[in-house]
Amino acid sequence: MYKWSILLYAAATASASAQIGADRQISSVPARPSLEKRGVALVMGKDTATLKRLFGEPRLDIIEVYGRKLQFTGKVCILDVYLYPDGKGGTEIVTHVDARRSDGAEVDRAACIEALIRR
Repeated sequence: MYKWSILLYAAATASASAQIGADRQISSVPARPSLEKRGVALVMGKDTATLKRLFGEPRLDIIEVYGRKLQFTGKVCILDVYLYPDGKGGTEIVTHVDARRSDGAEVDRAACIEALIRR
């Protein structure tokens, strides 16, 4: 009888240890961060080549003394993207974004970016 008690105790302990170990293993895995940026964060800091991959060729490409303005258009909105040298080698990157409708009314910038990407 004593022998069976030890075996039952050992089996119960092993089962509980395995469960605790499994719980620890599952809880120690960090949640996977979202790798997909959306809206304004998707374009801020990007260069001209990246913007062209996202939106296609710009309707306007205005080169100014200290920067550049690209304009992308769609059915829903017009997106003006302003690029200035990043100071680490002169690569122009996006520092500001404006969005509007064709009648000039302001539009949510993130919504406009999403709409232009989906077209």
